[in-house]
Amino acid sequence: MDDDNDVSRRARPRRALTSVSRVGLVALVARRLRGCQDIGELAQVVAECVVELVRPHQVVVSRVNDDRASVLWSVRPAGPFDEVWTTASWPPLRQILDDRATWRSWQTPSTVPAPLDGPVAASIPMVVNTAVWGLVTVTGEQFDDDDVAFVEIVAALAAAALVRLDFDHQVQHMLVEDPLTGLADRRVADAAADAALDSGTETCIVMCDVDGLKQVNDQLGHGEGDELLRLVGDALRRAAEALPGSTAARIGGDEFCLVVPGWPKDIVVNAMVETIDTYPLPHDAAISWGVASSLGERVTVSSLFRAADFAQYHVKRARARRRQLALPRAADPATTAQQLLSRAIPAVVAGRGELGRVCALAATSADTLGGGEWTVLRNGADSPPMVVARGGSPSGDEEPPATVSVAIDGWQIEVDTSIETSQHPDVTNSLRAAMYIALHPQVSDPSGSSVDRHVGAEGA
Repeated sequence: MDDDNDVSRRARPRRALTSVSRVGLVALVARRLRGCQDIGELAQVVAECVVELVRPHQVVVSRVNDDRASVLWSVRPAGPFDEVWTTASWPPLRQILDDRATWRSWQTPSTVPAPLDGPVAASIPMVVNTAVWGLVTVTGEQFDDDDVAFVEIVAALAAAALVRLDFDHQVQHMLVEDPLTGLADRRVADAAADAALDSGTETCIVMCDVDGLKQVNDQLGHGEGDELLRLVGDALRRAAEALPGSTAARIGGDEFCLVVPGWPKDIVVNAMVETIDTYPLPHDAAISWGVASSLGERVTVSSLFRAADFAQYHVKRARARRRQLALPRAADPATTAQQLLSRAIPAVVAGRGELGRVCALAATSADTLGGGEWTVLRNGADSPPMVVARGGSPSGDEEPPATVSVAIDGWQIEVDTSIETSQHPDVTNSLRAAMYIALHPQVSDPSGSSVDRHVGAEGA
């Protein structure tokens, strides 16, 4: 009798130690789950903790969506299993989703297959906000109800961690995302640009502005205006996807930006042109955009944004002026020539110095002809032309621009244009006349008589 009591007393402490060990492991599980930063890490921690608690044959953590369970993480794969289970391929899944309760293979008819290749199996739901978020499925040689109970504790702790992650995710979105478009906000763009510049890699900033938003708001209502902004956000998101590592952001109102580290400017320009061409905006709206690059320069974040904003403004102004002057792509050559002269001559006359007047002509011509970029070159006596000034930025139009070039007295200008008739002789002669006046301002005459004389002379 005493011996029996001694055996009983000796047995109790061992059972208590086992119980305390498992309780300690559960506490460790709770701490580890609290430290998870994303869903992938949480799935891994759940699977590894189940292994520590009950020593199963196999553990699979899956995510449930639309009557499908997709595997997120597995430990100790003892045999093949499907990456996706459905209610059709595994009928107990339907019961788990409806009852939000644990399924045990030993409590179901033997004709119902287990989802994993193992002698005994159980599938425990992780319930979040009254719905089954995912499953913890296990197999084992000696798996019993006590083991299931401990896995259910892990699943409950995981569900609580999922609620926290979801809340953190929502708060993060509120803090750093634009609620209308889902893009990042200005603070995120600034931080991304700062990190890119600190890395020393070439960094491009694309500043964008929406043309036509006010008309849409006034004529169709702010609901359509919001939808237009969402479409712009989608286009910027696609451009960012075409340039991995980029950050698309809405600065505010109808202003957007793209921070692109590690990609050359020409690649960024091509990606923007292709994206805008592929995803045009409705209601005759358009995106004006400009690019600035840090290549070869030590710049600050604010100066790079300002440079991109200036380039974007130049494009926007060129498009607005072309619309105002009613110069479509296929404008009549005589009309285009007349508009070019009427705008270029006042700009040239107001310019200071020979180079200043030529640059004023190139910039005004680029605006009038719907282009963006212009270049001024100086011809040497025994050397090829050398670039002495350039300006503007890509027009952002869907088609690549053509270039109009004229040269007089050792000076040459090249102007991008999107007007189809820009290379007509009437237009090039007008540009040549304006350039002659830029180099010989003393011959300018408000009546235009001397202009006509020199056009004829140069044309001959």
